[in-house]
Amino acid sequence: MVCYIVAYLDRINVGFAKLQMEVDLGFSQTVYGLGAGMFFIGYFFFEVPSNLIMYRVGARLWIARIMISWGLLSACFVFVKTPFWFYTLRFLLGAAEAGFYPGVILYLTYWYPDRRRAAIVAIFMSAIAIAGIVGNPLSGWIMGAFDKSAGMRGWQWMFIVEAIPAVIMGICVLLFLCDGIREAKWLTEDEKLQLERNIEADTSTKKKSPHSLGAVLTDHRVWMMSAIYFCFVMGQYGLTFWMPTLVQATGVKDDFTTGLLSAIPFLAAVVVMISCGRSADRHRERRWHLVIPAFCGAVGFVVASLTANNTFIAITFLSLAAAGVLTCAPLFWSLPTSFLRGSAAAAGIAAVNSIGNLAGFVSPSLIGLLKDVTHDNRIGMYMLAGMLVLGAVLVLRTRPEEVNH
Repeated sequence: MVCYIVAYLDRINVGFAKLQMEVDLGFSQTVYGLGAGMFFIGYFFFEVPSNLIMYRVGARLWIARIMISWGLLSACFVFVKTPFWFYTLRFLLGAAEAGFYPGVILYLTYWYPDRRRAAIVAIFMSAIAIAGIVGNPLSGWIMGAFDKSAGMRGWQWMFIVEAIPAVIMGICVLLFLCDGIREAKWLTEDEKLQLERNIEADTSTKKKSPHSLGAVLTDHRVWMMSAIYFCFVMGQYGLTFWMPTLVQATGVKDDFTTGLLSAIPFLAAVVVMISCGRSADRHRERRWHLVIPAFCGAVGFVVASLTANNTFIAITFLSLAAAGVLTCAPLFWSLPTSFLRGSAAAAGIAAVNSIGNLAGFVSPSLIGLLKDVTHDNRIGMYMLAGMLVLGAVLVLRTRPEEVNH
C-alpha cells in the first residue's frame, strides 16, 4: 500500500506539472493529454511480460526493480523541453512501472482467499485516494515554494522531490518483502500451515481456469473483464489527470489552494472504498457493489461539470465522482481473480490490466482533444460518465455464479 501511494504520486504529479509546463514549454491541451496518456502505451507492451517474470523470480526482487527504475526515470522529467521528450519519458516511465499493479494483485492472491480479497484489495487501492489527499497539497506546495530556486521552475523541483520516495521504497522492498507464506519469518509454522490451507481450500472450489497464455487470451471471460476495466479506468484517469484543471476552472487560482481542494474528493473516496470492500465480502456479492458506485461516479461527473461556476457544489460532486470511480477498481479485481489461478492468473491479471489501462492513454488524450476543439470541459466529463454507465451495464451481463464468492 505504501509503495502504491508512492507510485500514484508519480502519476498525479503530471497533472500539477501541467499548470506550469503548458506555459513554460508552450504545450497545448492536446500535447499534454497525449503525453499523459503515453505512459499507458509503454505500460501496455510490457505488462504481461513483466508479470510473468515476477511469477518466476518472485515479488521481492521484481517489485524492487520496478520501483527503483521508475523513480530514476521520474526524476529525468526535470530535463523535458519539447513534446518529443515529454512523450518519450512518459512512455519509458510506463514501461518501467509495468507489472507493479498486477504484480501486487497477483501477490495478494498468494495470501488471501476469495472471501477476503475485496476488502484487502480495497485497503491496498485506498493508496490512490491517500496519494490524492497527500500528493495534491504536496505537489501544489512544492511548485509554489520551490519555484525559481536554483534557476528551476516549481514543476521541475516537484519531479525531483517526488521521485526520491520511489527509490527509497524500492530498497525497502528488497530488504523486507517476503515472496510468499513459506518465506515469512514473522509467521510460526502453525500460522503458515493455516494460511496455506486457506489458499488450497479456496483453489479447490474454483471453476475451471485457463492454464496457458494462449488459453487466457481466448477465454471470453478475460475479454469481458478487460472491457469492463477499460470503462472504469477511463473514469479513474480522467479524474486523476484533470482534477487540478477542473478545480481551477471553478475560479481557484493559487496552486496550493488547488492542491488542498483537490484532496477533498480523494478523502471521501478512501472512506467509501474500504466500506464497500468490506460490504462486498460480508455479503459475498460483487456485481451490485460495482454497479452502484459506477452510476454514482457518472452522476458526479455530470453534475460537477454543470456547476463548475460554484466551487463548493463542484467539489461536492467531484467527491461523489471520485468515490464512485475509485471504488470500482478494487471491487472489480474480485471478478477476474475468482476464476484465474496459478500462471494463468499471472498472465490473465496482467492481460486484463494492460488492456484496461489503455484507457489511461485514451482518457486524457481524448479529454484534451475535446477541450481544445470545443473549449468546454463539460464534453469530456459527459464522455467519462457515459463510459462508467457502459461499464456498469457490462458488469450486469456477467453471471452471478461466476463472480460471487
